[in-house]
Amino acid sequence: MLTPAIYGFSVCLGLIIAIGAQNAFVLNHGIKNNRPFLIAFTCILCDSLLIGIGVAGLGSLLVSRPDFVRWATWGGAAFLMVYGFRAFCSSIRGGGTLQTPNSGNMTKSSLILATLGVTFLNPHTYLDTIVLMGGLSAPFMGTERLGFWLGAVTASSLWFITLTLGARRLAPFFRKAAAWRILDAGVCIIMWGIAAALVQQARTL
Repeated sequence: MLTPAIYGFSVCLGLIIAIGAQNAFVLNHGIKNNRPFLIAFTCILCDSLLIGIGVAGLGSLLVSRPDFVRWATWGGAAFLMVYGFRAFCSSIRGGGTLQTPNSGNMTKSSLILATLGVTFLNPHTYLDTIVLMGGLSAPFMGTERLGFWLGAVTASSLWFITLTLGARRLAPFFRKAAAWRILDAGVCIIMWGIAAALVQQARTL
């Protein structure tokens, strides 16, 4: 059980550590101190659920359906292009997302809903968790598959907590308008880069 757990931990950490839509959202609100641990906990629960669904067998089933994987990949690319464009506009415009770190301008329910939206409306999330993680867990059986899931959930939990704590330490730097422009520009480049990779992947499916 230990080996599958380490494998699940390593794979999940490798996938999640890249700055994507969900990570950018966590970082943004962590810097603003908008209930960052509530957001992190929500992300952890979402990842645990999606990875669990994939490990339970749905991932292997979806991998066997190339048409689904192809359309999901195109959908993920489209979502990331739109998200990147919004970050691009914010970087050019400036001030749009510029708030003091302790603004706390969103309620608990609105933050949870926004977090769920960033997670579940991004097709790339399903590719990473259900399809890829589920497919990689297919060779394991019984308690080994459970160990794979536990390792993956542990990696997800450590990452989001670390990202949240790190964002709070960066808060003083992001009191400057230029810092937000740089962050938004970086998010745009990352989103469009991932989208381009997805488009290339979709063409080969």
